[in-house]
Amino acid sequence: MMRRLLVTGGCGFIGSNFIRRILSEHSDLGVVNLDKLTYAGNPENLKEIERNSRYRFIQGDVADPQAVEGALSGCEALVHFAAETHVDRSILSAGDFLRTNVLGTHVLLEAARKAGIKRFIHISTDEVYGSLEKGAADENARLHPNSPYSASKAGADHLVLATHVTYGLPVIVIRASNNYGPYQFPEKFLPLMITNAIDGEPLPIYGDGLYVREWLFVEDFCEAIARVLEKGEAGQIYNVGSGDLQVNLEVAKKILKWVGRPESLLRHVSDRLGHERRYAIDSKKIQSLGWTTRHRSEEALRKTIQWYQDHSQWWRPLKSHLPRCA
Repeated sequence: MMRRLLVTGGCGFIGSNFIRRILSEHSDLGVVNLDKLTYAGNPENLKEIERNSRYRFIQGDVADPQAVEGALSGCEALVHFAAETHVDRSILSAGDFLRTNVLGTHVLLEAARKAGIKRFIHISTDEVYGSLEKGAADENARLHPNSPYSASKAGADHLVLATHVTYGLPVIVIRASNNYGPYQFPEKFLPLMITNAIDGEPLPIYGDGLYVREWLFVEDFCEAIARVLEKGEAGQIYNVGSGDLQVNLEVAKKILKWVGRPESLLRHVSDRLGHERRYAIDSKKIQSLGWTTRHRSEEALRKTIQWYQDHSQWWRPLKSHLPRCA
């Protein structure tokens, strides 16, 4: 009988990239995709595989016990991507983040326990460690979330790990640095910079723009998740980062240069509330499983820019609902 994997939030950016990878590399594996289809969940992300006999889509909410129970039926493992993730939105409406990220994770954990799931992979973020003046946070670093988004993810992380200790559910937490690549919703920093540059529109830069982020190409991250799914140890946390720390303002300048637009398009705007200066994580632990980044940053960024240049029919309808920078 074919093995079956439940993916939550599979119509989102990272989830859709992961599903395509899994189906292309594992002919003996079926995938069930449970997605509520919020503004960031787009069925077009998986258009090419929607008729694949090993793929099944279920529209449903991770915070709905009945929907989760039905989706889990017959599945052996679960990769939990579904989450509200945009920090700006969390500042405006924290309740949505608590419901999906904390309550939704709780519902999944309860259902997974009852179903006897053999592997529960919870996708988290480096933002739970907070801003670091220097160095990089390893998996034992204290959590210091400073936005409603990161606080909701830290709460979910604690729930996941507590379920392992209390009930023995074989869970693993993966904390990733900033992902980028094809199919990322254009409100996020990199696709917003890229698509605005393509259209010759202003690029909004928060404050002085000297915020440091660790950038990870989504294909590398999907490979890391697959590696943890296969070889990771239950009850453990794995950081996944590239070591590629870059200043936001400099990244925006690179994009303008490669798209052939002037730096005069840069627009410094009022800073975000509680904006954290620098994220960095230590990824030695996952490297011990044989994983490493395969894409050089310059190469991967150019590849991402090219994808958005070639797929304007995908992002233009999405951007039409976003506010423009004056």
